[in-house]
Amino acid sequence: MAENKSYTIVEYFGGDSGYQCGYCKNSVGNFSHGMWSHTMTVQDYQDLIDRGWRRSGKYVYKPILNKTCCPQYTIRCHALKFQPSKSHKKILKKMSKFLSKGDLSTVGVDGELMVCDLAGPREPSRSCPSESKCPSISNVHKEDCPTAAQGQEEQDGPIAPTASAATTAPTEATTNDTSVPPTASAPKPGTGADPNKPPCRKAKDIRNERRLQKEQKRQSSDGIAPSTKPPPTGPSQSNQPKSLEDFIEESLTDGNAHSLEVRLVPVNFDDPQFTASYEQSAALFARYQIAIHNDEECDESEFRRFLCDSPLEAENSDDGPEMGYGSFHQQYWLDGRIVAVGVVDILPSCVSSVYLYYDPEFASLSLGSYSALREIAFTRQLQKQSPKLCYYYLGFYIHSCPKMRYKGQYRPSDLLCPETFTWVSIERCVPKLDQSRYARFNQDPNAEDARMLKEVDRALVLYKRTAMPYGVYCRKRKGSSDEAEVKQYASLVGQDCAQRILLFRP
Repeated sequence: MAENKSYTIVEYFGGDSGYQCGYCKNSVGNFSHGMWSHTMTVQDYQDLIDRGWRRSGKYVYKPILNKTCCPQYTIRCHALKFQPSKSHKKILKKMSKFLSKGDLSTVGVDGELMVCDLAGPREPSRSCPSESKCPSISNVHKEDCPTAAQGQEEQDGPIAPTASAATTAPTEATTNDTSVPPTASAPKPGTGADPNKPPCRKAKDIRNERRLQKEQKRQSSDGIAPSTKPPPTGPSQSNQPKSLEDFIEESLTDGNAHSLEVRLVPVNFDDPQFTASYEQSAALFARYQIAIHNDEECDESEFRRFLCDSPLEAENSDDGPEMGYGSFHQQYWLDGRIVAVGVVDILPSCVSSVYLYYDPEFASLSLGSYSALREIAFTRQLQKQSPKLCYYYLGFYIHSCPKMRYKGQYRPSDLLCPETFTWVSIERCVPKLDQSRYARFNQDPNAEDARMLKEVDRALVLYKRTAMPYGVYCRKRKGSSDEAEVKQYASLVGQDCAQRILLFRP
C-alpha cells in the first residue's frame, strides 16, 4: 500500500446483549452490533451507513432490526427534489417573523422533535479499547492485500408518488397532538351553497380584478382605449412555488431586529474557529441536555466524546466540496452568540445529520426542524460543487415510535431494505411497517445482498502492524479459531468494506 494511503481500522465487538431502548423504554429490548473505529475514511463510512450502520462518536453500531424492540431503518431524502410542505413553510415563516420583529412571544410554541437519533448507543457496553493497542496509520504495512472492487449503489425502481404522498405535510414535526378531542361531535349537516349567490372566489383574484377595473377606468378618463383583456379568473400561470432557498433568503434581509448567521466549522482542535467557540458550544450542549433530556450528569467530557471525537479523517478531492469531507459543526449565531449547533458529516454522496442541540430559550422556534431544512438547502449547495453529493441522511426512521415518524415526511425519501440493502421509496415501505415492525422492503423475493462477502479469507485484518487477508493471518497466528466472529463481521460490513477496512486482531 502507498505510504499516503488512508485506512479504516476497527475493532468488532459482536452483538450486544439487550440494553434499554430509548424509544419505548424496554429495559432489555434494544439489540445491536458494534465496533470501535480508531480511524475511518469517509468513503468507508458512506458504504457502512448504506448498510445500516451509524456512528455515535467513534462507536459505530448497527441495530439488529429483526430482534430489537423498535427497529431503526436508515432513511435518506432526495435533497434536489425536496419541496417544503405547509408545516415546513410555517416553520420558516416563524423564524422570519422572529428575526424581523424580534419578539419570541409572537411566534407561538410548537412541540419540537429532533432530526438526530437521541436514543442510540453512545459507546460500547464494554470498556473502550486503548488507543495504544492500535498502530498509527503511517505504521501499517501490506502483505498480499487484494484489490477491493468498487460497487455501484443499487436501488429499487422508483415509483411515481401519489397525489396524497406528494402533498402530505409533516405536521408531527411541529405539533405533538393533531388528533380530534374525544369530546368533539360531528358537525350538523347543512343545506349546501346558496344557489342565489355567486360562487366563492379567491381574495387574490378579486383584488386583481378590482385593480384591472381601476386601471381601465383611469385609461378611459385619460382618453386611452381601455384594454379588452378579461380579468383573470384563476391563479397566474407564471406563479411558481417558492423554493426552500427563497424562504430562507427572505428571512435574512437587512433591517431585521435580529441577525442570524450560520457558520460551518470543522471538528478539529487545530482549527482556530473551532477552539475559539468550543467552551460556548459545550456550555450550550449542557444546558440543552439538562433542560430537554433531564441529563444532569452531562459534562464537557461527554460533549467531547459524543460530538467532537470523530473517527472520520478529513479529506479533500478535486471533484469534492470546497470545505472537503469529514465531520463539522454547523453553528447558528444569533446576535453574536451560539443558539444552536447541528453536527453533520459531509460524505461523498450525502450530508449525514448526527445531532442537533440548541438553547432551550428558543425552543418555540422549532430549531430542530429549522436546522433540518437548512441542512437540506446546504446539501443542495454542495451538490453544485460535487454532483454525486445529492442526498440528506436523517439517521434512523422508527415507524413503531409515532414521534419519530416525522422524518419520513421530508420527501421524497427512501428507506434501506434490511436484507438486500437496496433503497425503496417510503411510500412502498409504510404499508408493510403498518403490518409488522420488521419488514423486508425489496419486493423481489429472489433478490439477495449483492455485496455479501462470500470468501472470508479475502477480508482484510491488521495483525502485528501488518495488513493482510484473513487467510494469510490464519496461517501465521496460533490459538483458538476466530473464524465465526470474522465471518459475522464480514457479512455485516459487506465485501467492499471487508476488503478495505482493517479489522484489528490482537
